[in-house]
Order: sequence, then structure tokens, then C-alpha cells
Amino acid sequence: MSEKGLLIVLSGFSGAGKGTVMRRLLQKYENYSLSISATTRSPRFGEVDGQDYFFKTTEQFESMISDGQLIEYAKYVSNFYGTPKDYVEEQLELGKNVVLEIEIQGALKVKEKFPGTVLLFLLPPSAMELQKRLIGRGTEDFATIKARLSRAVEESQGVENYDYIVVNDNLDICVDDINCIVASEHNKAVNNLNLIDNIREELKSFSEGVIYDTSIV
Repeated sequence: MSEKGLLIVLSGFSGAGKGTVMRRLLQKYENYSLSISATTRSPRFGEVDGQDYFFKTTEQFESMISDGQLIEYAKYVSNFYGTPKDYVEEQLELGKNVVLEIEIQGALKVKEKFPGTVLLFLLPPSAMELQKRLIGRGTEDFATIKARLSRAVEESQGVENYDYIVVNDNLDICVDDINCIVASEHNKAVNNLNLIDNIREELKSFSEGVIYDTSIV
């Protein structure tokens, strides 16, 4: 049976490179899965239900809320977005480390419900580099960029609640750092209590003269 995966939340300022890091992580390592969100907004051109999002009607989404089917949810510009519990638990049981790319408020709610969640915050190497990346996108005007930088100042106040801070300076180094953190979390004693119990019981049997493999005698 596969080792159960870990639930991971990846947050970061707009422009820190979360999407790029996630794509590279999924390309480089097979034991990760990006959580698919449910939403009430209409599909955009080329988006596929069950692949990009789980597209729901408002009634369906509200039913998911009342039935406790969401790990977390929020409403943005008249549309709901949330993380379906069943999909995440299915991926975890398959041994996948499931990554949720959500903001600080949602991250803390997930940690409260699931204390074993690993919170990662992605930072740029400097504020100047963050501004450079936002401008480099070429998709937003100066007022929007200024608003995103102001938002980053607000978000920085909650970073101390995260388990790890990872700097995205070199993409591959950043991705490898994240993978090393996850591997270390898997090896924590609290995540291996069942294994410890099994070995303890076997050791007790050995001490009482019970040997299961006679080839070692």
C-alpha cells in the first residue's frame, strides 16, 4: 500500500511565481497532485470540467457547503471557489502529496481543520524583484500593480504563521527545496507512529523467542 500523502498549502505574493513553481514541481516529481477547485463561475475557453475546475451551479456549491464537502471556500466577485474534500482525500490515499494554492486566510482555516497540513510561503528574493516580475508580465496597468504590492504588505503580516518560507530565486533550486521539505515532513516521528508501533510489537515477539524468518537463525 502506498504511503499516505501530505496535504500542503502553497501561498505567496502575487508575482512570487507560485504557478511556475507548481508546474515545475509536477513535471519533476511524480508524487505530487495539484488540488482541483470547485467554482460557480462559467468555464473559460478551453477549460475542462474535472481538469481545470469542478464547475458547479450556485445551488450545487451551496449544497456542498451545507454537507461539509469542502475543506475551505471563499466568494470572490460574486462567484464561489472552494476545495472539494473527497478529491483531496482520494489523492492523499493514493500516496500523492496534494498541494492547495490558496491565500493566507484560507491556508490558516485548512491548518485549523487539518493540523498535519504543511504550510509553505513562497517569497521573491527581494521587493525590487517582485515589482520587476509584476511589471514584466505586461498584463496589468500601474494602478493594479501598485494595488498588488500594497496587498503584499498586508499579507506579509501573516507569514509567521507558516511552517516554512521558501525563496524563489532559482526555479529548480526552489522546487528541490520544497521537495526536500516534504520528504523531511514524511520522516517526522508523528507521521510514522503506525510503523513504530508495528516494529515495537515485532521486537517484543523476538524478545519472547518468536522468530518469523528461520533463514536468519
